[in-house]
Amino acid sequence: MRFTLSTLGVLVLAATATPALADETDPPPPVTINGSVTLASDYRLRGVSQSDTKPTLQATLTVSHKSGLYVGLFASNLAGWGTFGGPNLELDVIGGYKRKLGPGTADVGLTWYNYPGGATLTDYVEFYGKYTGQIGPVSLTGSAYYAPPQLALGNVTNTPQSRVGDREDNIYAAGDAAVGIPKTPFTLKAHIGHSWGNPGLGPNGTSVAPTGTYLDWSLGSDVTYKNLTFNVSYIDTDITTRGSAYLFPQFTRGQANRGSIANGTVVVGLTAAF
Repeated sequence: MRFTLSTLGVLVLAATATPALADETDPPPPVTINGSVTLASDYRLRGVSQSDTKPTLQATLTVSHKSGLYVGLFASNLAGWGTFGGPNLELDVIGGYKRKLGPGTADVGLTWYNYPGGATLTDYVEFYGKYTGQIGPVSLTGSAYYAPPQLALGNVTNTPQSRVGDREDNIYAAGDAAVGIPKTPFTLKAHIGHSWGNPGLGPNGTSVAPTGTYLDWSLGSDVTYKNLTFNVSYIDTDITTRGSAYLFPQFTRGQANRGSIANGTVVVGLTAAF
């Protein structure tokens, strides 16, 4: 899972790494390591804030083999809706396989969402499949995610159907588009996604789709300079205050009925890649 979104500010992070120089005739290495660090004004997972609409610091690390196999880690701070106890952190483990398929690239794998040191019954596994292709200057990606029935996604609170020990699954489908503006460092981006899942809450407030079925979308732009990327995006959902009232106060800023954490907002962030 993800992959980033009402207070605005300019957030700055500088992190660089100098790669070792290689001869242009050298063959590509069998194993490559890539990573990034991001500072952003909010951590939005499928349109819903995981950091109580507050700033987030995130890091990724991916080890890829020339065969197409890869493993990776994603780490982020959490708050509010994402308060799972312990250090209040998310640490995801990712494994997958990517290769050229037809005119585009296919990518399949799984993500283990883990909250180390936190409350029990919060971790869950999700499988994914993606296909990326090019139409003229536009890059298009279609994605599908499936989390099989698990206790962490069970409907155990907030709805008449809630019951202890329930296991629920979750489906998420998304489409993404990106196009670079010629002779500029700008890339325009658009995203739309749809969730189908648990309408209530799982143990300790877990749920991938906290209102069962909803739509999320975003529009934004990247500005890239060397290994730095600055992003501005507007992110929103069709989750209404009335439709999510049964989740209050957990689903509000500060868990104090100060506005839904799924309301539309502008997110800014800066990523340093290495």
